[in-house]
Order: sequence, then C-alpha cells, then structure tokens
Amino acid sequence: MNRFLPKHISEALLQKIEEEAIVYTYEYDKHRITLLDPINNKELYFRLPITLPAPGNVLPGAMPVHYIILLIQSGNCAIGYFEGGVNFNHKVFRSYMVRKKQGKSQIKYLKTKGKSRAGSRVRLGETLEFFENINERLQDYFDNHDIHRIAISCSKTLIPYLYNAKVNIPFSKNDPRLYKIPKHIHTPVYEVMLDANRFLQRGELIFDEPQQRFVNDLLSDIGLTGMEEEEEADDDEFYNDDWD
Repeated sequence: MNRFLPKHISEALLQKIEEEAIVYTYEYDKHRITLLDPINNKELYFRLPITLPAPGNVLPGAMPVHYIILLIQSGNCAIGYFEGGVNFNHKVFRSYMVRKKQGKSQIKYLKTKGKSRAGSRVRLGETLEFFENINERLQDYFDNHDIHRIAISCSKTLIPYLYNAKVNIPFSKNDPRLYKIPKHIHTPVYEVMLDANRFLQRGELIFDEPQQRFVNDLLSDIGLTGMEEEEEADDDEFYNDDWD
C-alpha cells in the first residue's frame, strides 16, 4: 500500500519522528527513511519530498533545495532546473534516433546489423549530437547554480552515451546527488517533466496492510487520520528500476 502526503504534512511527520526518537535509517540515494520497530524489523518506508533536505542536513540561510530533473528516452529528453519545487528553466530535446519501420532505436540496431546504410549513419550522428546537447545544458546549470539533487530517469542502454559524449557531463555516474525517480516516465515532454516534479514534491508512505494502524497513529497527532489524502493505484510500471 502507499499513501501520498503534501510537503507540509511530510515535514510535520518527519519532525514528529525525530522528536519522538522513533528508530529509523535513512537512504540518501532514495531519499527515504525506513522506520523500525523495537527489535529493528522494518515497519514501513517514508519517501521524502525532494524539496526537503536530508534529515539533519539544514541548508544555509533556509536556502531552498536546488535540483535538476533529467528524463531521457530514445530520441526524447526533458530537462529542467528547479528551486524549492519551482521550475526556473527547461529544455526539451528531440532527435531522429528511431527506425520507423521496426520502431527500434539506432543504438539497439547497432548491436545487431551495424551502421552501413546512410539512414543508419544519420541516426547515429543525431544520437551523438542529442547527448552532446543534453550535456551542454547540464553544464550550464552546474556553472550557474549550486545543485543539491539530480533526479534522473534514463534506461541502461542510453547511460553509456550520456557519460561518454564528446561534451563532458558535469557529474560522475557515482555522484551521491543522483536520485533515480521511482516512477514510470512516459515520453519526456515538458508536461511529463512537470508531472514528475509534482510526484517528487510529495512524500510517500509505503507499507503493508498490517501496518495500517501504525500509519494512522503516526499521522493522528499532525491532524491527519484515516485515508483522506489521495492514493495512487498500484501500477506494474510505476517503479522504474531500469537504471543502476
């Protein structure tokens, strides 16, 4: 089961957990805490809104969290810079990377039949330029802003092209600020990026049915009882685990 919470409720819940010294562990790469019972068995997960700093990490001068959302699929990319949930800049890139008849990206086609035909060479050239353009925009964001988080959705197939482009990417594959978006992403366009941002701004409690009473107890003292907040149905494609 899962339950979504707005930022102010998430913030109040986190404060309650810390004030009552409820035992938990924090996973930075997933920006979530795991609440534990008295014998250290897992109780539930609490994914924090991206606009909340990590527990115990107070940004100087009440600075809002600065983050990038980067969504990449074959031939489509949406990228944006955000401060405290507000989008200050964005760009959508499109490229001729997909073979129309087969519906297969040029990258996957190269693994089977090579790049001898003229059309294949054109698609390959546009593929390389596609990732160079993405990295140029990333460099611009990193040169002009202090980036706290990099929220990304990108398949394993495309990751090598992102990191090996002629234009250098301004962070490493192991950068601790990377945050794989735990949601299925449709074809990246501006509206899809904004939808991903709305998702990331909400907290999420993830638990099994036996923990329902525990969840209600956690929320009762912050003015929330029952299941008033909106829930999203389970979806086999909801979690995107296609990137390491």
